[in-house]
Amino acid sequence: MRTIEQRKLISDLKDYVSKMDRTDRYDFEMFQKRDKDDEELDDQSYARLEGMHKRYVVKKTKADIEALLKKYSSQSKKEPDQE
Repeated sequence: MRTIEQRKLISDLKDYVSKMDRTDRYDFEMFQKRDKDDEELDDQSYARLEGMHKRYVVKKTKADIEALLKKYSSQSKKEPDQE
């Protein structure tokens, strides 16, 4: 079960490699190699992978998106009045 979670975390992080610093990128590449070889990560490595996932992958909820839309719609209503 943990290998499935491990692969999901690694596949989610693939899009964020360009945002990682040097040490995180190196660790991530090592995690990818170990995943490719079908190795399960040990507890310490898995904790680092989860930490990287929490740091880089930001999940947006429906409430966050609605708040953003309200913000932009209120700004667009104010702009014609300001001119």
